[in-house]
Amino acid sequence: MSRNGPLALVFHALVVIFMLAPLVIVCLVAFTPENTLSLPTAGASLRWFEAVFDHADFLQSFWNSLGLATLSATLSTAIAVPAGIATTRYAFRGRDALNALFLSPLLIPHLVLGVALLQLFSQLGAAGSFFWLVLAHSVIITPYALRLVIAALVGFDRSTEQAAASLGASAFTVFRRITLPMILPGVAGGWLLAFINSFDELTMSIFVTSPATVTLPVRMYMYATESIDPMMAAVSALMVAVTAVAMVVLDRIYGLDRILVGRQ
Repeated sequence: MSRNGPLALVFHALVVIFMLAPLVIVCLVAFTPENTLSLPTAGASLRWFEAVFDHADFLQSFWNSLGLATLSATLSTAIAVPAGIATTRYAFRGRDALNALFLSPLLIPHLVLGVALLQLFSQLGAAGSFFWLVLAHSVIITPYALRLVIAALVGFDRSTEQAAASLGASAFTVFRRITLPMILPGVAGGWLLAFINSFDELTMSIFVTSPATVTLPVRMYMYATESIDPMMAAVSALMVAVTAVAMVVLDRIYGLDRILVGRQ
């Protein structure tokens, strides 16, 4: 079968439909005027979106998730950039072990991480702290940022850096004026991927949040154990919208195609 043949195009279309269908259905259900999750509906209504904005707990959880994801993604990216440069450009003893350490959260179930971090925070007397929650999220999202930073650095042409250094630029100046701007699409893509994973994280967050730091996914889980109504679909639709807007903004600024290849 040809890679670009009609059967391949049909197969790709079916895969895309299979992936998008649940999101489309949830977004459609969010506009139902009914009191239950139902599709098709008798019409369209914004009543459940209004219910979300009238629900103080959901609003507080949204701001908690937004702040948490922003800080965690920024911290993980700040770790991923020097870690990516070190593991990509320099050969030193323990480099492979260091790279495996940074990527190990991808292999450990978040349930196990949640229990382990809860025990650690309890021993440190920091259970429920927002600061420690940021650190916990940074642990599990750093691999996503690191992979895109490494992708941007692989095959990086260092002739411009060498030219700047030969003209007297310091190492920090070369990094700030040459290296960082050239790998910025990969860094920005890594930040966005880390942000999305932090914003959507549920399993580990259940163990390390407190009543004052409940995130939106945890709030949704708690609400779903008590009642399942179209307000859950409305919250899900808003989360899809936040993710879509973030990706559109990033595409307009840097271009998702450049982020995927990790270079300008």
